[in-house]
Amino acid sequence: MSTRVLIVDGSPAAAQDALVALGAGRSGETYADALKSQMPAGAAGLDCFILAATEGEVLPQGMQLSDFHGIAWTGSPLSAYDPHPAVTAQIDLARAAFQSGVPCFGSCWGLQVMAVALGGRVHLNPNGYEIGIARQIRLNETGRAHELYVGKPACFDAVCTHQDEVCELPSGAQVLAGNGISAIQAAVIEDDGRSFWGVQYHPEFGLGQVSAIMRRRAGRLVRDGFARTEADIESLGQDLMALHRDPARRDIAWRYGIGSDILDPQCHRREFANWLSAKVVPRSAAAL
Repeated sequence: MSTRVLIVDGSPAAAQDALVALGAGRSGETYADALKSQMPAGAAGLDCFILAATEGEVLPQGMQLSDFHGIAWTGSPLSAYDPHPAVTAQIDLARAAFQSGVPCFGSCWGLQVMAVALGGRVHLNPNGYEIGIARQIRLNETGRAHELYVGKPACFDAVCTHQDEVCELPSGAQVLAGNGISAIQAAVIEDDGRSFWGVQYHPEFGLGQVSAIMRRRAGRLVRDGFARTEADIESLGQDLMALHRDPARRDIAWRYGIGSDILDPQCHRREFANWLSAKVVPRSAAAL
């Protein structure tokens, strides 16, 4: 019997189309591929069902949240404090997902939407936009002891893109990691057998994905002072895409200070491997 994971794609289709044109993958498919790459050796295969939640898609008749062994949430350019129906519907879905008892995981928007669903708050980060590489994410004492970070360095860089952040966690949540841009780079919520593990960065993204995002937002990045010209952003984006295609390009990695915590997928996606091993695969095995 295969392990089944529901991937809630929180990103609007139009935004994804624009990124695909620049060489990126689609959010749900990218997430599915990343999860599959981290399945424990000897475990059954992983089947992923992608739900286009922002487009109003709901589970097919006869399918329910409890049919899955794990639920994962992608990133999104949406803001969890926006009262738009596409946002409020996902907040309701996140609440239902947590209450179902199925282990949940969220990246970036996934962390934010679950935090709001369970009583926390999200705001526009006063420290500004964090895009490209989130530097020096540090595990606190709780994080160093948590299953989410088994085998992960105590300080690491990660691929990221976000302007919002969780500013108040729900009751009972624990912060595991932070950096100079966001004090909450990772958090978990465990309550009576229900669980959510979330990170503010993107273990599912490769450098190619963030390259496309940066190039699409070149005008804003120039206005915000990240570069002098849009051509500078294009050059950076092309370098990151080249490194994505050939991680052995030591010259590019050195130029931008990109190390094995991003270039080695077993380190970069360790959080997925740990979530699958600790939460999802045991639930699948118990269902046999």
